[in-house]
Amino acid sequence: MALTENEIRPDDLMAGQAERFANDVRRLNERKGEFVVAPCPACGGEEFEPRFGKYGMSYVDCTRCGTLYVSPRPPPSVLDWYYANSENYAYWNQYIFPASENARREKIFRPRAKRLAEACRKYDVGRGMLIEVGAGFGTFADCVRDLQIFDRLVLVEPTPGLAATCRAKGFEVVEKPVEHIDLSKYQADVVASFEVIEHLFSPLEYLRACYSVLRPGGIVMLSCPNSRGFDIEVLQENASAVDVEHLNYFHPASLSHLAQRCGFDVLETSTPGELDAEIVRKRVLSGDFSLAGDRFLQRVLIDEWDRLGAAFQRFLAENQFSGHLTLIGRKPVST
Repeated sequence: MALTENEIRPDDLMAGQAERFANDVRRLNERKGEFVVAPCPACGGEEFEPRFGKYGMSYVDCTRCGTLYVSPRPPPSVLDWYYANSENYAYWNQYIFPASENARREKIFRPRAKRLAEACRKYDVGRGMLIEVGAGFGTFADCVRDLQIFDRLVLVEPTPGLAATCRAKGFEVVEKPVEHIDLSKYQADVVASFEVIEHLFSPLEYLRACYSVLRPGGIVMLSCPNSRGFDIEVLQENASAVDVEHLNYFHPASLSHLAQRCGFDVLETSTPGELDAEIVRKRVLSGDFSLAGDRFLQRVLIDEWDRLGAAFQRFLAENQFSGHLTLIGRKPVST
């Protein structure tokens, strides 16, 4: 059965989340004087064109590679403070993750864990250690543990409440941002990191850290929003994926370029998202967004949704137009 947005973001809980998120946005903007100008997170280019503003942040397009990113942006010290004190993340940990965990487990994380297992078999990856960076509620790690793939699981989760939840589930947890961890004591076969890289001040340093902790032949599996996905392309700054916590919006080519800059061989990119069409449709039906003048999308998303909606979403996913981007890269065997 197809995933629905209400299953992972229950409508009756989102008003409370919006209130906490607004408080976080206000607190972050109080430290705006500390923000710094940043180069493109994918190619390092310094030329850009302004695209739009939202939540007091400036979003720009890299003129070299087309990556969308925030500049100026909060420096690492402000980001550490933000996530350690986030009302939004505390609310997700207390209400939304528990209410949506079963759906997330069955429709997102269990298939994702099986996909990782398939990648390990396909690319002959060792099964000693998996490090998950940004483990959140620990649901993906739970699914990996069920499959008994790895001898050891290490979860990196810097947000105190979420780290406590992971420990309560019996996991080995490192409660620090990955940039602050002494990685020299780990040698992993797999680094998994879902919806993390878009939050970071320096994705380049982050991926280099992932590279350094992997054994030769090990793989990294990442996911993040796709700036060329349907929801962002249509809704622009009105897309929910464009929020104050997301500083980097890669697309398949720019994320691949970044991975290659860090030494990885890119094995796969895909956009397996399932919710893009529904997200835009709900915004139209709620009156928050208009398709006036776009007869094609009016027909697909509204007038003939029952007949065309699922097929249109499959088209988006199969042609790298979904808003959810996944990359698998490998550290070369001879380095």
